[in-house]
Amino acid sequence: MRRLGPVLDFMRTLWALDHALQSASKRMEAALGVTAPQRTLVRIVGRFPGISAGEAAAILHVHPSTLTGVLKRLEGRGLVTRRADPRDGRRALLALTARGRALDGLRKGTVEAAVRRVLRELPPGSRRSSRTLAEALTAELERSAE
Repeated sequence: MRRLGPVLDFMRTLWALDHALQSASKRMEAALGVTAPQRTLVRIVGRFPGISAGEAAAILHVHPSTLTGVLKRLEGRGLVTRRADPRDGRRALLALTARGRALDGLRKGTVEAAVRRVLRELPPGSRRSSRTLAEALTAELERSAE
């Protein structure tokens, strides 16, 4: 394989990761009926029942309008319910349905399972370094967009 230098070699790795994530997400949709981002939202709502849509968007690091489409698909599949916050009718609170709770369990064949296997094999220092790198790159790209 041709060496491109550290920046382009790293970018090639990122593109490969992005492609692998997209492919795995499509396989999850075929097998489980949800994409990787949808399952991640199910997992978050399962951990924090009654979480607001805005809080879930912040955890996922997406704009709330991006989450709206994901939520509509999950509601349409009978996995998540949305109700108005009794203290603030503008806020939607999220909960899992019985079907959503069943999907919330750990599953083989998910992106999450692959991440879990890889993290389990890496030494703690490598896990921290990898997360630090990913967070720094995300922050830099967000700054560049401003």
